[in-house]
Amino acid sequence: MVNIPDIGDKIPLMFRAQTKGRSQLQYIDSKKDENDSQKWVKEWIERVDENPPQFGQEVKTKEYQISWRFVTNGGQDEGIIRPVMGAYGIPFYPGSSMKGAFCQACTPEQKQRYHLEKDSDNPSLLRFHGGYPVNDWTENLLDIVHPQQGWQVKTPNTRQKPSGESGFALISLYQPTLKFGIFTSIEQPDWEEIWTIWERALESGLGCRVSSGYGLPKDIKPSKEPLYKCFLKGQGMAPKSLDGAREFRPNIFRGAIRGHALRIFGGLTDAKNAEKLVNQLFGGIDGEATQGLLAVDFCVKSLELGTFAKGYKEPTYTVTGELRWILTQSLPENQQECLKKLICFLTRFAMLLGGFGKSWRRADHSIFYEDYYPNKPLIGCHWQWGDKSSLINDNKVRDLTHVHPFIKDVRTIAKQWMYLQENIPITPDNSAKWRESWHPKNVEVWGRIAEDKDDSLAIKWLHKAYQKLDNLSIYKTSVTGIVTKNINQVGRLWHRMYPKNNHQYLELLTIFPDDSDDCAYFLGFLDENNGQEGKFQKLWPK
Repeated sequence: MVNIPDIGDKIPLMFRAQTKGRSQLQYIDSKKDENDSQKWVKEWIERVDENPPQFGQEVKTKEYQISWRFVTNGGQDEGIIRPVMGAYGIPFYPGSSMKGAFCQACTPEQKQRYHLEKDSDNPSLLRFHGGYPVNDWTENLLDIVHPQQGWQVKTPNTRQKPSGESGFALISLYQPTLKFGIFTSIEQPDWEEIWTIWERALESGLGCRVSSGYGLPKDIKPSKEPLYKCFLKGQGMAPKSLDGAREFRPNIFRGAIRGHALRIFGGLTDAKNAEKLVNQLFGGIDGEATQGLLAVDFCVKSLELGTFAKGYKEPTYTVTGELRWILTQSLPENQQECLKKLICFLTRFAMLLGGFGKSWRRADHSIFYEDYYPNKPLIGCHWQWGDKSSLINDNKVRDLTHVHPFIKDVRTIAKQWMYLQENIPITPDNSAKWRESWHPKNVEVWGRIAEDKDDSLAIKWLHKAYQKLDNLSIYKTSVTGIVTKNINQVGRLWHRMYPKNNHQYLELLTIFPDDSDDCAYFLGFLDENNGQEGKFQKLWPK
């Protein structure tokens, strides 16, 4: 009998139990050179067959590329989502899932024609063979999911993240080209109709996390218009994967707008109902999984990933594209029209007061505070409407006087959506007790006109005293947040430079006051100068 030392360590992670000391794929430790999830991916692609399975000659095939990421849940490892695997370890989209998606895209007549009804006594005339990646799918497999709405919106103490809100690993394919196979026993099949139905199924997305932008196809002409679309361009800090690769992630739009929906509903009803409304719109898990009514798709027109080299080698993006919100389920006409208004105004709300992605609460310092560099880390992002139609149709706030009625409209449309839902009361006096619930007693918006990009007042206050005589400052306080080696605290102030026209900007401050002296002094300072020429004026509430 041969004694193999440490035999347990020689078993690939794929075959180990998900438990401490054996394999913990979901857990990410930034101090480790190689996490279990990284090792799992490495062991997987070292052993997987290089060639995808071949469909038989009688099977008709077509290839489609996924615009961002694609994942199917194999369900074999507790606590982590990773792909379904076929022969020789190759990931694939199962034929059973393909059939289900195809059936959902069929009309009743088409279901009957192909014998796809559940209660049909006849065998199906179509056989679905699933889909396999045919390009190099082994790159950028390790994805990171980082839920933050508790930390960003709810908890009063932001020095410590709520439990369950640390980043965790997700294994997904990056922009795979999938070849799908369908066989039919019909003698003269109408392949144009069959593939049209399948492309209609693809429009709604395949696999897991569709409402977050996963599994949506590229270069397919949609059969119906998105619920709402607009054209955007922006720049900011690009996220990095565990292996250091840069990536622009379209789900930043869903994350930001979901958070704003939570804030708006949180100011109109209690916490439980606000979360229920947001899960209904965007999907979520509250006891059981809820499929969201909305899926986000960002069609990239141009993307440049770079490095901010002024002292820090930080990854950056500059992007233009069309943001699309897709309705995933059928709704009565009155609800669909109301939802269209709601997602439209929530998107405009995000554009007016903040941005998308990392450091969205700050205006881009590289544009509006160049003196801050070169030996400082990159801060902020900058977004603007990306084409003439969006400037005309979506840029509804063109002066300071438009801010208050716009915010009022956002809340009104949110109430209208709530009226259409069963058992969701509008109770502003019993609103969610969250740090950033959007209630008149909980938030203030201040604004001024900045003549050009160098005329920002507030951006300097984030780093220096706003009143030099008394050395009053909000720098490294609960108002602006504290970022040190041991503390990373979300502040209570958003700063936005919203493009107006003729090189002017609406400089906007959104403040969620706390009971600190620093906040009281700062609001007192703003109030003393309220409405003076060139100074900030209070815009909301009035």
